[in-house]
Amino acid sequence: MRNKGPENQGKFRSNVQRVTIIDLSRHLGISKSTVSRALNGYKDISESTRLRVQKAAQQLGYRPLAHAQAIKTGLARSVGLVLNVDTHNDHRPFLTDFLDGISQRASQESWTLTVATAPNSEAVLETIKRLSDERKVDGFILPRTRILDPRIVYLRQAHVPFVLYGRTEHQEDCAWFDINGEKAIAQAVARLAGFGHKRIAFINGVERYMYAQLREDGFRDGIRAAGLEVDEDLMLGGAIDKASGAQAGGTLLDLAVPPTAIVCALDRAALGVYEAAKARNLTIGRDVSVIAYDGIPEGEYATPPLTTFSVDSRQAGEALADLLLKRIKGSAPEDLRQVVDATLVERQSDGPPQ
Repeated sequence: MRNKGPENQGKFRSNVQRVTIIDLSRHLGISKSTVSRALNGYKDISESTRLRVQKAAQQLGYRPLAHAQAIKTGLARSVGLVLNVDTHNDHRPFLTDFLDGISQRASQESWTLTVATAPNSEAVLETIKRLSDERKVDGFILPRTRILDPRIVYLRQAHVPFVLYGRTEHQEDCAWFDINGEKAIAQAVARLAGFGHKRIAFINGVERYMYAQLREDGFRDGIRAAGLEVDEDLMLGGAIDKASGAQAGGTLLDLAVPPTAIVCALDRAALGVYEAAKARNLTIGRDVSVIAYDGIPEGEYATPPLTTFSVDSRQAGEALADLLLKRIKGSAPEDLRQVVDATLVERQSDGPPQ
């Protein structure tokens, strides 16, 4: 038996043939340029041809050489995501699904996801600038959009593709995927009014974020649609976690005429309202109804389980990656705007007033 030492092992590996675009071209009976453009998602290639080429590439085991692709196209073939990990954003359990959705969609095009973290919003912007300047990524997904967002201002000026997870006030040159939070909050008000509630309060998040403005708009629209008067004393903001939710909930429940129902822009704030109610010997779902938005796992295990509007984080990740890839390849941002509905999850935290 011959000795299979390092020298022979190296020769063995070198005999393994890498599948090339030429191989795909010959296999499919179409030109190299068509194969290349199909693999890179160009618009002049029909959907049927693109799918045919992708299927053949998977079957034959074709993998593009990253450095060759970068030299040829000037692209790193990577999408970027910079997360703010400040104390108010202790990343949620659904982050795993969100990242997986982005990664799965990117990998379908042989792209990768580059994730970075920063301790505050200023550091987020600096990280985006660094990754952009170093050509580590070709575009960015921007979560937690603000009404006036410095990340958007910079990326516009630098001509770097981006897509928003949310919306913003100045929408020119912006592509986005968002959940219709304003519609969900209006539906929450309609549900409570249908139960017979007339004093319905609202606890919002932080005003600088666009979602807060939209959800407040939804609340006001819902109150008016129910034939009720908007009472500014029943509207509080700045609640993004249990502690601030408990403070806001306590303020509302201590009013001379407290609300019989509370809509929260965030599930975490709603769980704080649970604590405020418990401290006042009130029972959620009986003495005060609560509906929130996000669909975090903790809501299901609260006592009683929290009625909420749920978001499909994996779907959001996939959609954002798809939009960003299209934006990088030249699609106009105005053609890359999607808003989908949240899903009502009915539990035991709301019902008729007692």
